[in-house]
Amino acid sequence: MGHFVLFRFSRIWGISFLVMALFPTASFSQHDMAEHQGHDQEQSSSFIDSTLHHDSSGTSAQPNSVQVPMFMIMKGNWMLMFHGEAFLNGEQQSGPRGADKVFSTNWFMPMAQREVGPGQLTLRTMISLEPATITGRFHPELFQQGETAFGRPLNDGQHPHDFFMELAALYDIKLGEHALLSFYAAPVGDPAMGPPAYPHRISASENPLAPLGHHLQDSTHIADDVVTAGLTYRFARIEASGFHGREPDEFRWNIDSGKIDSWSTRLSIQPGQNWSAQYSFAQLVGPEALHPGENVQRMTASVMYNRNFAHGSWASALIWGRNHTLPEGENFNGYLAETTLGFATNNHVWARIENTDRTTELLLGHNLEPPGFHETFLARVQAYTFGYDRDIKLLPYLATAIGGQLTLYGKPDSLTPIYGQHPAGVIVFLRIRPAQTHTHSHH
Repeated sequence: MGHFVLFRFSRIWGISFLVMALFPTASFSQHDMAEHQGHDQEQSSSFIDSTLHHDSSGTSAQPNSVQVPMFMIMKGNWMLMFHGEAFLNGEQQSGPRGADKVFSTNWFMPMAQREVGPGQLTLRTMISLEPATITGRFHPELFQQGETAFGRPLNDGQHPHDFFMELAALYDIKLGEHALLSFYAAPVGDPAMGPPAYPHRISASENPLAPLGHHLQDSTHIADDVVTAGLTYRFARIEASGFHGREPDEFRWNIDSGKIDSWSTRLSIQPGQNWSAQYSFAQLVGPEALHPGENVQRMTASVMYNRNFAHGSWASALIWGRNHTLPEGENFNGYLAETTLGFATNNHVWARIENTDRTTELLLGHNLEPPGFHETFLARVQAYTFGYDRDIKLLPYLATAIGGQLTLYGKPDSLTPIYGQHPAGVIVFLRIRPAQTHTHSHH
């Protein structure tokens, strides 16, 4: 696999050097880099400044005022950064399909940035140990759907992320004071589609579970053979991506690959320091392994808000996603509202409300699809999640919190024999992440 990864990265480096050759007149000054490297001390001053941080998933955008906790150190001309988080969860869900499990959800993202030629080069890796910390290829989550486990449709459960969530190179060139030309290449990465993926979304920062609408809204955050180009001007950015449309298989330790057969485009705007919005469209070729002949047109729209104040912050998001299947022409929608309030320095409360379409595949449970099975609309379900955690001083330089959340589900009466009258789920957890941004210089 080492030779394979090396070959894939050689293509990324080739693209980076091609960019430098094609745009020799653009400028990215020492002052620009120094100003960017000081971003840990205050929020971003502009959309371009926020873009150059590259601390969200793929090339997605959050409000300029979002401050991401991370460790940073200068090594010569390189700015080295690390951020991530890990949850140790104990989960219990009720009803005939409910289950309990102890598992960890986690991700870790090291990055390196420096000036190269006329622009800024960013090298970024994201890994997850979930293939080891989520046993049995999934953890329980009532009404969740998407991907497979042991060749069967994964219902009432959430799959682990791949070990390699991202291996990417990014290159940004300033075109005057108000414009930025950006390139992104990744053997595994996140195309220009949807809002920031839920593990990175500031409004979902304390919630260890994936939304029920994940595969309608942001599931392309792990895709293969991704190339993206984007142009930012003042408060707006337009992007286009090509990538392989098949979702990751259930063998999570390797790197998948495939031809670039799918595409997406996204328009993002930052109308103020505290606001961010996007609309995106994608044509996905055979995303589901069990339905390789079924293509999907996906549309998403989202609005995010973040406000910082003394000893806390408040972040919220409204998200809509729709899958339009081809050739059947069926539509499946997912709506989400979530908010997280940090207060009194060490406390967080949060809520997530979802209204999401489910398919007839849900009726199969963990059984194989019968021959000739055709997936159609089944029902719309609701999930209402409320949680609280508190940071405690346990480990130096790390924000360690103990917390929990309760999820109550709504469903039509037709699903009561399967799920019971009032299905619910409870999680208690220990969460660890960098306590705040720490910067050191080493020459």
